[in-house]
Formats: sequence, C-alpha cells, structure tokens
Amino acid sequence: MMDVVVRKSRAIRSIYEQDRALFLESEQGLIRIWPQTDRIIRVSYTENGVFPENQGEEYADLSGKEKGAAWTGSEGQEILVRTEELRVRVNRETGSLIYEEKDGSLLLAEADAMSKQVEEFPYFRPVDGEAQTAQIKTVDGVKQKVLETAREYDRMLYHTRLSLKFKEEEVLFGLGQAQEGVWNLRGTVQYLHQANMKIAVPVLLSSEGYGILLSTQSTAIFEDDVYGSWLYTEADEYLDYYLIAGKLPEVVKGIRKLTGKAAMLPRWAFGYIQSKERYETAEELVKTAERFREEQFGLDAIVMDWMSWPDNLWGQKTLDERRFPDPEGMTNALHQKQVHFMISIWPNMSQESSNYEEFRDAGCLLPNSNVYDAFRKEGRELYWQQAERGLYCYGVDGWWCDSSEAVCPEWERGTCPPPAVMYQDFVDAAGKIMPLDKINAYGLYHARGVFEGQTGITREKRVLNLTRSGYPGSQKYGAILWSGDISATWDTLRKQVTEGISFCACGLPYWTLDIGAFFVKQGVPWFWNGDFPEGLEDPGYRELYVRWFQYGAFLPVFRSHGTDCPREPWNFGKPGDMFYDALQKAVRLRYELMPYIYSLAGAVWKEDELMMRPLIYDFPEDRQAAGIGNQYMFGPALMVCPVTRPICWGSCQVPAEESNKRMEIYLPAGTGWYDYYTQEQYAGGQTITVTVTMDHIPLFVRAGAILPMAQTGMNTSEQAEKTVELHIYPGADGWFALYEDAGDGYGYEQGEYCLTEIYYSDESGTVSVKTEGNQKYHNEIKVLHL
Repeated sequence: MMDVVVRKSRAIRSIYEQDRALFLESEQGLIRIWPQTDRIIRVSYTENGVFPENQGEEYADLSGKEKGAAWTGSEGQEILVRTEELRVRVNRETGSLIYEEKDGSLLLAEADAMSKQVEEFPYFRPVDGEAQTAQIKTVDGVKQKVLETAREYDRMLYHTRLSLKFKEEEVLFGLGQAQEGVWNLRGTVQYLHQANMKIAVPVLLSSEGYGILLSTQSTAIFEDDVYGSWLYTEADEYLDYYLIAGKLPEVVKGIRKLTGKAAMLPRWAFGYIQSKERYETAEELVKTAERFREEQFGLDAIVMDWMSWPDNLWGQKTLDERRFPDPEGMTNALHQKQVHFMISIWPNMSQESSNYEEFRDAGCLLPNSNVYDAFRKEGRELYWQQAERGLYCYGVDGWWCDSSEAVCPEWERGTCPPPAVMYQDFVDAAGKIMPLDKINAYGLYHARGVFEGQTGITREKRVLNLTRSGYPGSQKYGAILWSGDISATWDTLRKQVTEGISFCACGLPYWTLDIGAFFVKQGVPWFWNGDFPEGLEDPGYRELYVRWFQYGAFLPVFRSHGTDCPREPWNFGKPGDMFYDALQKAVRLRYELMPYIYSLAGAVWKEDELMMRPLIYDFPEDRQAAGIGNQYMFGPALMVCPVTRPICWGSCQVPAEESNKRMEIYLPAGTGWYDYYTQEQYAGGQTITVTVTMDHIPLFVRAGAILPMAQTGMNTSEQAEKTVELHIYPGADGWFALYEDAGDGYGYEQGEYCLTEIYYSDESGTVSVKTEGNQKYHNEIKVLHL
C-alpha cells in the first residue's frame, strides 16, 4: 500500500502584530490581516513566510508601513479583528475568514476549509538570446511572434486560489469587459486575460455590499460552478486581496483610494469624435472637418488611424512626408475649426524603422521582440521622446494607443478559440516576452509612460489616451478604454451594452466602443464577422448604426470608428432622411447636455464617482435592479435604455418583426420617473412597455433631478460659453453640483474650478444656488421648471 503524506495543519498556532497588521501563523502558512481603512481589509497568505512589497506596486496603498487603519483584536474560540465599521472573524482551526458589518450582518465568507491556497513553481524569465521567431502579418498589424525563447531562472512564484462562499441570491458582476454580455456572473467561469476584445480587471463586485480587488497583475480565473467558487491567479509572489465593504459607490471610492484618483480629461473629449479606418492624407482630414462644419453637425475631434508612418515602417512615430507635408499646418487648420487631432500609435515597431533601431541600441525592447519594454522607466521615457519629437511637437491633442495588450494570439487562429484555449494562448504568448506576473498590466505601464511624458513637458494640456487595454490605476493616467474590433450584429450591440456597464462598475470611469462596430462585412478571419455584406447599401446596417450612435451619445466618450464602409454622418443620408435626422438629433442632445456631462466628469475626479453606472449603483435596495445589465444610469439623473433589436430592417434587407417595436423597461423603485421626450410620468418599481421609434432611444429622468443643459452648439468650446439652463423635474427634493473649469490643463488640481451647488425643494418648488471657487469659469444660470 502507498504511504499517506499527512497534510500540514492550518490551525492557528501563533499570533502577533507587526507594522499595523495582524499575523496568524499555522504549520501550513502565514496569514496577514491588514486593515487599510475602517471599511477596506487587505488579506495576504504565503507559505514561505514573507510578503515582498513589490507585488502590485502600481497600487497606492500597497507599500509603506505607516499605512493602515486602527483596529483591535481579541482571542477566544475564534480570532476577532475589529475596525470602527467591520468585524473579521477567523476560524482558529482552518484560518478561514468571515467578514461582517459592525452589527454582525454577513458580508462574505471564505470557504470553510482550504480557503487560501498557493502552489509554488520555479519561474524562468524570458531573456534575449537564442530564440525562434517569425514575422506574422495579422489584421491587427505586423507582429514578431516568439515561438521559443531563451530563459534564465528568476525566482519562485505561486499559483494562488481564494475559495469563497456566496449567498444563494447574491448577484456577482464586474471583472472588466468580456465578450459574452453576461451581467450576473453566478454559475459561470470567467478568464481574466487581455485580448483584442477583452479588458481584464481583477475586481469582483457583489449585490451584497462589497467588492474584492486582487492585487495581481498576472492573468486570473473566476469560477462559480459545480467545482467550487474561487478566484485563481496565474503567477504571484503570494495570495493577496482587498475586501472593500459598502454599497457600490463606496466600493468604487475604495478602489480609487487604492489605485489612484481619475485624472480629468480635456473638455473636448466629451464631444463627438469622428474616426474611421482610415483617413489617408492631411488634406482628407481637413476637408472632412470642413464638411462637418458645413453640415452643422457637432464635432470636437478627428482621428488618424494606423499607417500614418512612411512606407511600411509599422509603428514608426513619424508622419509620411508625402501625405502629411506640413503636419503643423494641418493641426493648425483643424484647430481653427475647433477640431482636435488624435493619432494612433503602437507599442510594436518594424525592424526596418529608426524607432526600432533606437530601442534596440538602448536595450529597451522586450526580449526577442519588436515591442518596447513599458515595464522599465527607460523604455517608457524613450517611447515618449520618440512620440514627442515625431508627433506631439506638431500639435497632436490626443493619443490612440492601439494594440496595448502587446500580444494578441487569438487573432492568429483561423477559428475562434474556446475561452480556456484563448486564456492559455495568451499566457503562453505573453509569457515568452513579458514577466509572467505582469502580463495583464502592460497597458497600464504603457499609459503611465505617455502620461508622465506629456505632463513632464507641459501641465497646460491634459493627457487623453484612448487605449485598448488597461488595468486598475489606468484612470490616473488619462486613459479611456475601448472594447476592441467588434463586429456589426444586433447581438454584439446587445452584449456591448452589458459589458460597458460591467467595466465601468469596476471603478474605471472612461469606456467607449466603435460606434457601428469595426467590422461590418464578413471576412475570412473568424473575427471579421459582421452581418452586412453590402455595408451602407443595406438599410439594415444603417438602422443598426443609428441605434449604436444613439447609445453612444450616452457613453462617457462618444466616438464612431470602423472599417468596411465610411462612418461620417452624411454617408447615412441627408437632412430630411430618417436615419440622418436621427443621427443629428442624437449629437445635438449630446451637446445640449454638455453642462451635465462635464459636471459628471468633474465628479469622477473630485468625488470618485462614475458617469456610466449600473442600476444597483443608484438603487442598491432594489433587488430587481441588481440583476439588470441592459439599462444603466448616465449620472444620477438619466436612465438610458438602448434599443438592441431592429424595428425597420433585419440583416440582408429583411423587414424586422413588428413585435420589436415594443420594448419592456424596468423603472427602479424608490423614485418617480419622467419620459424625457414626452414628459409622461411613471411610478417606480414597475416594468412598463413603450413603443420604440427610430428618432431616439428610450430615456427616462429621475424625479427630483436637476438637469443642467445649454442650447446646442457645434463643439464643446462653443458650448462652454452658453447660458446654463436648469431643467427641474418635480416629485422629490433634488441636488446637483455644476462643475466648471478651463476645460484643459491641470489647474483644477490647485483649485482652479468653480463648483455651483444647486438645491431644489419639492415642497416649495424653489431653487437655491451656492457657488464657490474661481468665478471666472462660472456661466450665467437660468432656471427652467418642467
């Protein structure tokens, strides 16, 4: 018979306090319980006796032994840690934790046994040396694929697993942006890795009043099925997580406390941004901007997609002199029209380019790769130097950091790989050129380099970085995340609505997508999978585009982009045509709402708020609202209900079903509601059926809302000079903070802004206003009762 090897005991045998944390030692391992605030508890577990301080170094509160909140501990049948707001109970025999509010109500429990596990493995990091590589051409660019790489021993790392017990009725959401459009993650497996159409964020949120933030920068897996409920990380120095207690607004504030406050974007970032694949010359860019002004269609920025570089020098951060003979003249011409200029830049570079040669000579490339090393300060600094001298010096206003996952192996496959295969492909490919314990965070370091580079030159111009990959902390670097190269189908639109809400709930406030989807037609690669082979000739696509555009008008950032057909509004008709008029109506409303939208952005920075928020954010007591992921609040006043079915045309010019013209909408309880367009009033806590029309999507206003608006304009600079009109919606008392500043630069960090608090008394029907701050930014206010 085989000899059994008895497991080491997890019973707590030694307890001590050190550096404001409580340490619990068993034969098996060491637990550290470290309250960060009265409502944030950091818990770590190791089996080698040490907690290196560099894990999660991008998080604000992970280092510095002076950090931490006051707490008390006691021993009895169990170990009890108390803060002013929370109780943490520890089972002496198993080391499992239970989190409770101070009144004893349960928040979360770890599994009864084996709740924290780590598995040691030797890590051999990739290094320059003998390697097998291949140049591959993908739709996403020319990449140098590492087939086999040289390695050298680095250190021991660990796979970690945190096992949990969830309540039966508990709704779980978050974990960033996936592709499947699943709101409640119960009963699912989620693979947290970066990809073209995935943004992994290790934040799990609960309807029961807490969130979990993993400190890992490696890939991770969430599982809640017959095999158990747990969070697994691929490569860390120890198991480490934060329990953040509170309703969702408080959890978001806790995430920002740990990972950094969101930077203000420039005001123009909240206007309409026009992009496509691609504008090819300076002349085309300027003429397109002129056409927008002639059409009197609002516009704040135009975007230059890839291949702005000379010849085939992929990723070279200089402009092709033949197509862009006078870059500064081009940006000046755009600026004269109040149009800003954004340009695409990439982390990988052609080996024939001078940018690549400079990185190679400086030793600042990832091993055996043509991708620069964003993890090193020297690499980030050199990348910015190239961007500054080749592009920024000519008046570039914003950056589009494409392909910021650095590797995208799923796009090398002929068919869509299953989720588990896609996960392993990413781990293998990224692990051949990047540190395994940081492979999910390349985009974070990339954004850091752009932000620190630009702000190191000037504080008069805010950083705007549209990037495809990010991580907790990206918000402090002026990053806007977008959902990648999606395809034009009604099902994709439906899923994107849910995924955008899920992403923003994780505390990253700025998210957008390609309005109309990137791929419209169906091509050979599996991801080129649109439903409209005739493109703009198919009225079905024009209808889908309009619905996407109407939804996009209520996203934090409002941007159209894609290939297969042009995206400028005049391609969808002319004034008087149903589709064109619907686009014009949506963009006008966006600009009319600019005082409200920019105030939401101010609250994102100042109060750690969200612009795009799930219903549970504003209605935490409504159990039905907790399970809804296809409607959302846009700030505290507006509930957006995107239309995700055709009412005119299906694909291939087949008429849509008549039933699609009716749409069920849930109105959260605890408040009354107004239909924005008809002003019809409804009680909350009910599901209503509305008739859908082509000229707008359903939009509801909360009773008691104060909605600051202005007469529509053609750009945000023009809009900022207009009188602010306060639209009051009776039915409850109301409050709103109107935020105004210069619209650019970082003076707001030194108090250069004006904040006007507006109060509405429903009983008396009166409005009172209190203004503080720099009055030079304050516009005239006019009160309009409903």
